[in-house]
Amino acid sequence: MTRTATPPASHAVTFGIKTSPTHVAYADVLRVWREADAIPEIAHAWLFDHLLPIYGDPSGPMLEGWTLLAALAGQTERLGLGLVVTSNRFRPPALLAKIAATTDIVSGGRLTLGIGVGSAPGHPAARREYDAHGIPLIPHRDAADSLDEACTIITRLWTEDEAFDFDGAHHQLRGALGNPKPVQDPRPPILIGGWGERTLRVVARHADLWNLPGAPLNDAGELQRRSQALDEACAEVGRDPRAIERSVQIGIDYEDLPRALADVTAALETGFTHVVLALPAPYPEHIVQRVRDEIVVPATQR
Repeated sequence: MTRTATPPASHAVTFGIKTSPTHVAYADVLRVWREADAIPEIAHAWLFDHLLPIYGDPSGPMLEGWTLLAALAGQTERLGLGLVVTSNRFRPPALLAKIAATTDIVSGGRLTLGIGVGSAPGHPAARREYDAHGIPLIPHRDAADSLDEACTIITRLWTEDEAFDFDGAHHQLRGALGNPKPVQDPRPPILIGGWGERTLRVVARHADLWNLPGAPLNDAGELQRRSQALDEACAEVGRDPRAIERSVQIGIDYEDLPRALADVTAALETGFTHVVLALPAPYPEHIVQRVRDEIVVPATQR
């Protein structure tokens, strides 16, 4: 059985769902989240952060992630919740800190801030989001450094009581103050998604959880290598890699749930303990119960 060099033995295995809010109605997302909220084995639920569809009909509907997350926070009671992951390119970090703190308050302290550098701007379907919304595009070479500064700013706004200035290469603030604070003390957990070398250094400095998106789950060796790369990044900054929980996204094919179970098993055997099961729309009735019965329970009983 393959394990990471520093297996996160202190972290319990948890499972969540992800409903990407594109080509889908609010009522359908709400139905799935309410079902998940009633199933104890599903610990968390996630959205993603895009402003236009990145697959399917490019002119189709797309719900804004943070607005939808706040609405779902008010309609659920138990689930941990977040975005996998917020694009650091879309919102200034001080504004994001305010949005996230508000969502944590609405949820009663159930938020995890999922954040990353944002979609690769070279991808045409992702690049058009910036042009269509008048959002300046942070160049790829600067994206990880901007994310590093953003995590610092957000953490300070959540934890410091006095106003402060910030003079970074990518973000400058004067009299920055975050009030009210999030419910969670000292702050909500931070999940950072990505696997590039520069991003992993940001993970090592700031993250409570690291999410591996689009993982090559047919290759346990690749999972091991990417997890080892995070260990090395932690060594560079002097942080114990066991402090960072390993999270992975696994796509679900409703016609082949045994394949998803095999992928989950491979991830758990490689040391990942936080599993996000991505459910494609349209969502079949009682799909969360089916995922619980055919993936979550068998995976945890092995």
